[in-house]
Amino acid sequence: MSPRAAASDPSPSGTLTPTPARGLGPTGSVVLLASILIAFMAASSAPTPLYSIYREAWGFSPITLTVVFGIYAFSLLFSLLTVGALSDFIGRRPVVLASVLLQAVAMVLFILANDVPMLIAARVVQGLATGAAMSALGAALLDVNRTWGALINSVMPIVGMAIGALGSSVLVQFAPAPLHLVYVVLLVVLVIQGAITFFLPETVRPQPGALASLRPKVRVPAQARRALMMVAPVDVAVWALGGFFLSLGPTLARVVTGEQAPVVGGLLVFTLTICGAGSVVAFRNTEARRTMNIGAAALIVGIATVLAGVHANASLWFFAGTMIAGIGFGAAFLGAVRTVMPMALPHERAGLMAAFYVLSYFAMSLPAMVAGALVGQIGLIPTTDIYGAAVILLATAALVGSMTLRPVTPHGSTLPSR
Repeated sequence: MSPRAAASDPSPSGTLTPTPARGLGPTGSVVLLASILIAFMAASSAPTPLYSIYREAWGFSPITLTVVFGIYAFSLLFSLLTVGALSDFIGRRPVVLASVLLQAVAMVLFILANDVPMLIAARVVQGLATGAAMSALGAALLDVNRTWGALINSVMPIVGMAIGALGSSVLVQFAPAPLHLVYVVLLVVLVIQGAITFFLPETVRPQPGALASLRPKVRVPAQARRALMMVAPVDVAVWALGGFFLSLGPTLARVVTGEQAPVVGGLLVFTLTICGAGSVVAFRNTEARRTMNIGAAALIVGIATVLAGVHANASLWFFAGTMIAGIGFGAAFLGAVRTVMPMALPHERAGLMAAFYVLSYFAMSLPAMVAGALVGQIGLIPTTDIYGAAVILLATAALVGSMTLRPVTPHGSTLPSR
């Protein structure tokens, strides 16, 4: 029996009864955990509208900008692969609390940052905190309420990114201390959440094996390899698109619209991510492969429309394409996850999820860093064309492959393609 199952018994409603209660009931626990998840993901996208201000203040290049962005993904991945299972052994509450405190330290580093090395240090600490929190928060939400937990885990991270990007850009444009205020606000929120976390009921009984759990486990079960290969192109396309928009997107938005206001970049990221969140909700009950195909098609149409808007200097086309691409972002990722994960047996899911995260976060960081280097060599618009074409090709390959290959069942057999 898993630690989670040993600690709690599922009720007929799908809600797990935590042990022992420390002040927060199931509803309060879900609200707290969801708010922490939103705060973490808002903090992850909050620096995006500030990158152009950092560049102007400190004079660094586009490649440096994408390195600052990419280092977050690498540190998050390292944390996820090492301490991702720790809450199964020592409990959800201590891991969540430690992650909140570490994220608060990252906000302090952002506030104090006055050069690129300090900014990189803040992003590293932020990545470590977010990676540690993701699995603990996700598991705790499922412990407390399986139905709401699954929906919150799917939607709220994207909503958090949308809130962080737009909220940060609004504060930068209309409030004082543009390089500091957003981090001060997040720091206050995190301190409050950390204090309330002491009252979070524990849903896991501690057990031996915590040190052994720190060893990274990346394993793709034999029966899941074909499915992972099938979804890999669309997963790479989705996260490469996200990496570009979160790093160079605001700069591109300023060029296309001719507006230098930071809120334009924040609105671009908000448009992509909020449409992605809406897409996840809309397709949550749709068959996995159909969802992935819809997502891949929307990515192709959306990116083509974005590129048309870039070359015509047409803001309407640019943002309309971003909306369509955002729908593709959410649907394609949801379909990819739901295609791959059922292939694993219960004891194989952690290793398979780790492999999926490795693929996703490398796709988010490495292409964006390459794009940053290309901008310095050939310029922003040609780089955008190349990047967009690559995303379209990946999405097309995924769509063709999904429509022509036979789907694989969890037992390794094949079903007739539809």
